Amino acid sequence: MTILSHAEERPVRPAARRTASARLQDWLPRLVLAPSVAITLFFVYGFMLWTFVLSLTSSRMLPSYDFVGFAQYARLMANDRWWVASTNLVIFGGLFVAICLVIGVVLAILLDQRIRQEGALRTLYLYPMALSFIVTGVVWKWLLNPGLGIQAMVRSWGFESFTFNWIVDPDMAIYTLVLAAVWQASGFVMALFLAGLRGIDDSIIKAAQLDGASLPRTYLLVILPCLRPVVFSAVMILSHIAIKSFDLVVALTGGGPGYATDLPATFMYTHAFTRAQIGLGSASAMLMLGGVLAILIPYLYSELRSRKHG
Repeated sequence: MTILSHAEERPVRPAARRTASARLQDWLPRLVLAPSVAITLFFVYGFMLWTFVLSLTSSRMLPSYDFVGFAQYARLMANDRWWVASTNLVIFGGLFVAICLVIGVVLAILLDQRIRQEGALRTLYLYPMALSFIVTGVVWKWLLNPGLGIQAMVRSWGFESFTFNWIVDPDMAIYTLVLAAVWQASGFVMALFLAGLRGIDDSIIKAAQLDGASLPRTYLLVILPCLRPVVFSAVMILSHIAIKSFDLVVALTGGGPGYATDLPATFMYTHAFTRAQIGLGSASAMLMLGGVLAILIPYLYSELRSRKHG
């Protein structure tokens, strides 16, 4: 009993207190990340908020804070050039995404057959993505110039009636943007799908072959449905690129002929910086941001949902 009483009376030793260095070690990652987070909040989200504020004002050459509500958005909706730019975005974005997906899938399937020189071909297809859109635009401007490029070359071969003057045709010029953008981005889509194909279990393919499915049907009905996350990611990335396209338009067509190849990004730049209509340019920028968010939010929701249920 004496031993037990002494044991019961012995105080329990408290847990060792954390030293100052241990606390500093816990806070060090936060301290390191704090400047970059603060800069991002100010220069990205702060300027987004400022742009929204300017879109509600009558700002012209310089910012002013004479609030006019949504009058700039009403002006924007009544602007014919904005509707031309929006229509061009639908045409350009739709064709750009669709053609890149088709070419990317086809190239990925071909490379997935373990052909010779796969590494060299993969590098060749991916190389255009290493170039900036400015370089791509300049190169394709030379190629599509009727007096210097493809038309002049074919005519020098003796085909005098051959014409390929899309870049100077207001009805066809928007498709030159599609050609150049597809040339640059389809290799990137190929890389996404090739990575997805290499992640497919070979037993799925063998099971489909045992059931008598041909190789095209195996890819079309078995493998590609398994790559829905890759398809979704590719669509999100390509749509994001299409909405923000500016440098390709400036380098290739300059928005012309006239403003036949205007996109919302070039419209925003023209009105905000060269026509001294900051309020109207800010309103167009906010609508572009809304388009980007309409793409990113479903993507983020899908990613978070897959992680939650994964």
